[in-house]
Amino acid sequence: MSKVAKSAPKAQGFVLGRQAFARISAVEGLYLTPDMQAEFAKLDEQGADAATRREQLRKRYAR
Repeated sequence: MSKVAKSAPKAQGFVLGRQAFARISAVEGLYLTPDMQAEFAKLDEQGADAATRREQLRKRYAR
């Protein structure tokens, strides 16, 4: 009999979309301001990648 090596299960990630995240946040009473919504729309129009989005949002909103 040959032995079959068992592979370790791969960790699977799950990414929430913006609308799903907004619905979950709303349960907690958290909402994006119109200014924040406009900022996200601007980044979408620019086709900004994730790193650029983080940097722009960090510059604007970080304390």
